[in-house]
Amino acid sequence: MKQYILTVYQPDGDTPPADELAKIMQRVDAWSEELKAAGAWVFTGGLYPADTATVVRLRAGETLITDGPYTEGKEHIGGFTIIRVADLDAALKWAEEFTRITTLPVEVRPMPADA
Repeated sequence: MKQYILTVYQPDGDTPPADELAKIMQRVDAWSEELKAAGAWVFTGGLYPADTATVVRLRAGETLITDGPYTEGKEHIGGFTIIRVADLDAALKWAEEFTRITTLPVEVRPMPADA
């Protein structure tokens, strides 16, 4: 079994209305339970909005600390799920199901075996 990280990108700005968001989150919770029942779930983490980030860089040998996010953009990482599945095709299937539920893009990336 290989591990993959499913990284969810969310647009900056307002979230959907509360009633719509509640419906989406019910489907996300059901997806998570299905993932766990299949024995594929390893870990999930959500993130606060990108504007809460702090970036630490090294510039000319000096540490520079600035308010985030690291990159300017219209969307940022909103959360991630680490899964353990047989192969990339299986990981893509889980990502596709999540994308159909939320309409949010998901990046699928393999993780090293020792992670």
